[in-house]
Amino acid sequence: MADLCALDDAARLLLAPDQSPTDYLAALIGAGRRADAVRVLAHALPPREAVWWACVCIRATLPPDAPEPVLSALESARAWVFQPSEANRRAAYASAQATDFQHAASWAAVGAFWSGGSMAPAGAPDVPAPDGLAGKAVAAAVILAAVTRQPEQGNQRLAAFLDSGLDIAAGGNGRLTETLSGSGAGGAGEGDAR
Repeated sequence: MADLCALDDAARLLLAPDQSPTDYLAALIGAGRRADAVRVLAHALPPREAVWWACVCIRATLPPDAPEPVLSALESARAWVFQPSEANRRAAYASAQATDFQHAASWAAVGAFWSGGSMAPAGAPDVPAPDGLAGKAVAAAVILAAVTRQPEQGNQRLAAFLDSGLDIAAGGNGRLTETLSGSGAGGAGEGDAR
């Protein structure tokens, strides 16, 4: 797991033999290593739940004037969560491309695309995504959502996002109880239950 998540030596020191992922997450969070905990959780969750988690975090920090390509990327990732079809997976990637991969929503959509199937264009020989690629995209989405606007609130947002992700891991919907956009605008989570 430490290699898959590209954790540094300090994070690896907190990993004990036979430690459960939950205990490792608690150790990372307790040591203030929230970004590392996000990376671990993004890889530990099944792909649909991980992409949902990214969507919840992004929605909570999305500015009210978010550009259409960003909204489209977020919606395409969300659509894949609700119906993980090949068409929705490829649509998610197309919407991420339209953002030039410059927003957290882009990486949520890429996480959906890298969740399975082929990375090659439709009709080309299959090129499966390497293990862990979807988790890397989701981790990037969650971390970017925490720090893109008002980065001084990043640590507070990561703490709330980890609570959301742990709720999803326990079978909940992960909805955040407050808007973290800093402007008071935006949604408090995703609106619809998963």
